Amino acid sequence: MGGIVAYGAYVPYHRLERSAIGATLGSGGGQGTRAVASYDEDTTSMGVEAARIALADLSGGAGVERLYFATASPAYLDKTNAAAIHAALGLSPEAAAFDMGGAVRSGVGAFWAGAEARVPTVVVLSDIRVGLPGGSDERDGGDGAAAFLFDGDGDVPVLAEVVGEAVRSAEFIDRWRLPGDAVSRVWEERFGETVYLPLARGAFADALERAGLGPKDVDHLVVTGVHPRAVRSAAALTGVPAEAVVDDLTSVIGNTGTAHPGLVLADVLDRAGAGELIALLVLADGASVVLLRTTEALVSRRAARSVADQIAAGRPGLSYATFLSWRGFLPRQPPRRPDPRGPSAPAAYRSLHWKLAFTGSRCRTCAMVYLPPRRACASCGTIDEMDPAPLADVTGTVATFTIDELAYTPSPPLVGAVVDFDGGGRLRCQLTDVDPDELRVGDRVEMTFRRIVTAEGIHNYFWKARPRRHA
Repeated sequence: MGGIVAYGAYVPYHRLERSAIGATLGSGGGQGTRAVASYDEDTTSMGVEAARIALADLSGGAGVERLYFATASPAYLDKTNAAAIHAALGLSPEAAAFDMGGAVRSGVGAFWAGAEARVPTVVVLSDIRVGLPGGSDERDGGDGAAAFLFDGDGDVPVLAEVVGEAVRSAEFIDRWRLPGDAVSRVWEERFGETVYLPLARGAFADALERAGLGPKDVDHLVVTGVHPRAVRSAAALTGVPAEAVVDDLTSVIGNTGTAHPGLVLADVLDRAGAGELIALLVLADGASVVLLRTTEALVSRRAARSVADQIAAGRPGLSYATFLSWRGFLPRQPPRRPDPRGPSAPAAYRSLHWKLAFTGSRCRTCAMVYLPPRRACASCGTIDEMDPAPLADVTGTVATFTIDELAYTPSPPLVGAVVDFDGGGRLRCQLTDVDPDELRVGDRVEMTFRRIVTAEGIHNYFWKARPRRHA
């Protein structure tokens, strides 16, 4: 198997304090917080954000030949969600894009497929976890995404090499969700624990034996899965010293399901030293183990945005009512206006590079930048003398903004702004993940891929601006 040459993780901005659940319902809740995807985010848009971080220092998606996307909460069924991520990243049309979804364990399968690939491959893991109000899935779940680039050719220095793997598969009823159901159902916890623990013990022992290693060689042990009770017990069965067991972050962001093994692995890579052994044990419909050895290259080529920084930048205090509304458990009165029209398939396809990859045009003669792209230059008058101008990763400045208290939005008020991009280009767009009281002219912003609206069963994806919260 190959190794990781780049990685990235995405933690949404909003946080729900678990105590807010109990304060509203009179029961449930608990301590800590969970990460919450905004009303304009889904597993596809979060996957784009994680992949952008992973590819930030590698000329975007240049050279990527495959993309695997895994989620248990796809935005579409019977349509490839990976294709939207492919387009947003501006990958070559020759690059393959495939979904590997349906269950949390699909994330491990996608990770293995990427590690075994002989061509540069991006693996994206993303999930939004929901449960019935007051239940443990709602309390313990979380939203997030992670992405990893594997290079089978060895042209890019490896940050962490896969040195061992093992698996135990078993068919048993633990967690399931029928097509069309909004939430999952689970069997009694004690039964799941009795099944998972022998599987975990066997898979972990196999992985170490095949790699010629022992439990005390492990520097970082990551244990995640869909069965919290089994996850808590499994670490002790591995024989790994207690000080090597990694905090799985569930107290601050919740369990992000399909994305969680990757997200916690990214957090470990953010701070691990060279030559350290990372063991990843995932309990979901069986037990899966991956062993990775970090290299000297990791120290100088960590992700541009760490998991810890994103957690620290999160905004607590999301109301429980707003959370329920965003998740569809508390329907709100829509605006008394005509329903929005779904985007036109031919029009969207014609403007694909602009709509999803956020590519404008730059005049070859005078260097004027246009958003959206155009054929004629209003500055020097030349016609069809334009080059593509990718702007998704270009930062900008708020030239002016409007706070609209009348326009409908699931997160009022609606904030619109005019953004001037570094190096040229101006755009009028929505702002998201923003506190209107703190917004000022001159604030620095960056672009983020979001779902603008869903109409007639079609998700209309485009780009919004958000405050730039890191150097």
